[in-house]
Order: sequence, then structure tokens, then C-alpha cells
Amino acid sequence: MKNKIDHIGIVVKSIDDALKFYNGLLGITPAGEEILEDRGLRVCFIEIGDTRIELLQPTREDSEVSKFLEKKGEGLHHVAYEVENVKEAIEKAKEIGLKPLSDEPKPGAHNTSVVFMHPKTTNGVLTELLQHN
Repeated sequence: MKNKIDHIGIVVKSIDDALKFYNGLLGITPAGEEILEDRGLRVCFIEIGDTRIELLQPTREDSEVSKFLEKKGEGLHHVAYEVENVKEAIEKAKEIGLKPLSDEPKPGAHNTSVVFMHPKTTNGVLTELLQHN
């Protein structure tokens, strides 16, 4: 493990509206934005010092965050930790009784490989493990 929080994910209805707070009030300029078609997401990263926040907006009704947004509304979605090797992290997680939501990493934003851990096995917090490629 790198012992580093890579980012905090926040689900929003509209990235443009959310940026009114981050950019308009706090003066923080977005560091990058992209569309993840296969996951139905528009993502925007903003950097505050050494911390990154990932704003997640669904682009379709069956996106990875649509149910979350419908059920819980906007807000904290996940905490992401950087790992050196995400495939090894998946195997280690299984060995110690944690439950990855997939057996293989998926492509993430900004050229990363990611896996999410079931929140029931990570103290109620949806946890993302990611490797920068």
C-alpha cells in the first residue's frame, strides 16, 4: 500500500452546479474532467492542496451512481486509496475476508485501474483501491 488517500468521491446531480461552490466561492479551478462512457459517469477532479475531490455525475439512468443519487441524494460516495498493484490488493483483500465488488480491476478516470470494496466489509464506507497506470 502507498498509505495515501488518492481522493474523496462526491456524487452530484450537476458538476456545473457543484463547481459554483468549489470554483465560485473557494476559487478552486478544476484539475481535469472526463466522461467514462462505459460506467455512465462524468467526473471532474478538483485539487485542494494535496487533496483531490472527485465529483461524480451520472450521464444516464443506469450509471454506477444513479441508484445512490436517487436513494441517498448528493453527498459523500467513497474514499479512494492508492495502491501499488490493484490486482495484488484484490487477492490480499479476499485472503483477509474483505469483499471486492469485482474480481478484476476496471478502468478508472485519469488512466487508473480500480476496484471497489463492499462497504459491509470496510466499516460502512465504500472504499476504492486504485493504481495509477
